[in-house]
Amino acid sequence: KEGEHTKMLTRVLLLAVGAAALVSHHHGLRPSTALRMSAEAMSPVTKEKIEGMITSNKVMLFMKGTKVFPQCGFSNMAVQLLTAIGTDFETCDVLSDDAVRSGIKEFSDWPTIPQLYVNGEFVGGSDIMMEMYQEGELQEMIEVANAS
Repeated sequence: KEGEHTKMLTRVLLLAVGAAALVSHHHGLRPSTALRMSAEAMSPVTKEKIEGMITSNKVMLFMKGTKVFPQCGFSNMAVQLLTAIGTDFETCDVLSDDAVRSGIKEFSDWPTIPQLYVNGEFVGGSDIMMEMYQEGELQEMIEVANAS
């Protein structure tokens, strides 16, 4: 029974990866807007907002869309992995807040979204989450965080 569950989960995750590969529209900013935003430093208000979300949630995912309606394949995969682990987690839809969308990249010094934080520590994006999940490391990290 457990082997069947693992096979089914692997199929679901592979479908999510395939869907991510097919996503051609990334809800991106026009280049002039992106350049203008990257030239500006993150505001203290945005930094405080991001820090507040990270410190008040043991498992925090910055993503495109919501848990119920992810807006990109990579965000969907991240949600599926956390859901498979069975942990409670909070999300922030960066598409609804341009300051957080650009600020989280500066905050973590990581260029892509989604971004996962566990116990206040930056873990990585969906590719790193998948690798850690396959090795059992993500489950262990989240279990330790939830126990603290």
